[in-house]
Amino acid sequence: MSAQVSENHRPFTPEMIDLDAPEIPEGLSDAEYGEVLRRLSQASVDRHFDAFADIDWDHPDFAVRHDDPRWVLPEVDPLGGSAWYKSQPLEKQIAMGLWRQANIFKVGWQFENILIRGIMQHVFSLRNGAPEYRYLMHEATEECHHTQMFQEAVNRIGIDVSGMPLWIRAISPALPLVANRLPVAFFIGVLAGEEPIDHTQKAILRSRDESHPMMGRIMEIHVAEEARHISFAHEYVKRNAPRLGPVSRFAAALAFPVIMRVLGDAILVPPKEFRRTFGVPDELMDELYWDSPASQKMLGDTFADVRMLAEESGLMNPLSRRLWKKLGMWGRRPARYRSEPPVKFAA
Repeated sequence: MSAQVSENHRPFTPEMIDLDAPEIPEGLSDAEYGEVLRRLSQASVDRHFDAFADIDWDHPDFAVRHDDPRWVLPEVDPLGGSAWYKSQPLEKQIAMGLWRQANIFKVGWQFENILIRGIMQHVFSLRNGAPEYRYLMHEATEECHHTQMFQEAVNRIGIDVSGMPLWIRAISPALPLVANRLPVAFFIGVLAGEEPIDHTQKAILRSRDESHPMMGRIMEIHVAEEARHISFAHEYVKRNAPRLGPVSRFAAALAFPVIMRVLGDAILVPPKEFRRTFGVPDELMDELYWDSPASQKMLGDTFADVRMLAEESGLMNPLSRRLWKKLGMWGRRPARYRSEPPVKFAA
């Protein structure tokens, strides 16, 4: 513990920039990379979902009632597991759960809308025969179904939520343009949007908490297809980040944790509108999503996969490591493999 504290508080020195790191990962060869994309594309052909063919929206079990206790937030949600939330009347817990889940669906819709536009921007500039083209068009198709799926859920819940913070919505028209000029940064941003919601949904599905059938079916479909999308973004960054020049690579290493934290907060943290509507104390939000040991562990677990990616792609240096820690996204170690469940030790 003392070694970690001393590392966190070391003064900045020029050596931390480390522009001439001696070992830069090589990533996959052209043949290996092409084979990964071929397998991902074939998986999209073999196993894909339609937002309206694969969800029976009008089935009685999928009906949304605003007195249904299955909308109570699950324990794995930091707010849902808090003593304050559990002390509220059941009706308020349900109302908060409905609002929060609707807003998460809306954020997912908005993020994937930006992603689709970025993919279209990126593939427009690809050369003939580029291995990414076919796979990315499969991904864009799947994301279109996800946006339909999420918006339909919001409509059926019937709460007029706004989704992302206003400032992100304001700059959203410019964000897809990054896909051409700074594709490594763009696909880091893709992971910043996909990893937190994927981690949260997997945690809910792994738990034994009963959720509403509509929400459960949406999560099953989303997790199944996002596995491919996250795999591609990992491989793209792992292959292309080491090919950046030293200054660009250093800048990308510093941007990596910032992008993760900013977009992660947009998904994970209930917005101010939610807090005002239900009278949630600001200090409770700070504790649950920033300050408490449980919050630090949650963030460390959520971003374990991308810390592993940063190490594997040459985007972790002494200064960026301090930034990951400063932003509260460090953990006991990076993941050993993607989607590794958090380790729980017996008492």
